[in-house]
Amino acid sequence: MREESKARVWLRRVPPVELGPMLAAARARTGLAQRRASAIAGLSGHYLNAIEAGQRTPSRVVAERLAEVLELTPDERRKLFAAAVTDAGYSHPSRNARLPGERSIATPLKPPDSSL
Repeated sequence: MREESKARVWLRRVPPVELGPMLAAARARTGLAQRRASAIAGLSGHYLNAIEAGQRTPSRVVAERLAEVLELTPDERRKLFAAAVTDAGYSHPSRNARLPGERSIATPLKPPDSSL
């Protein structure tokens, strides 16, 4: 039973063969180099390279960033979001699980009140 669960997760995370080339073509269409596109999306160049090479499956958050940066068509967005995983990377539930009053590391601190 345990092995089945692992196999299911592994199969789910294998990106569709057409995903990488589709993203590379969209990036070329926007005129962005891989390094520039990854910087704008807030990703490492290595990670975007791995996604385009079909070696990694993006999380839902990364998929949303890429869809905006690469100006994907509605059909391309549908394919990307269908492939994205919702329990990994920035989309992992533990990243959103916070104790009351606890802030995320990514949440900027408010500047001190200068009226004092």
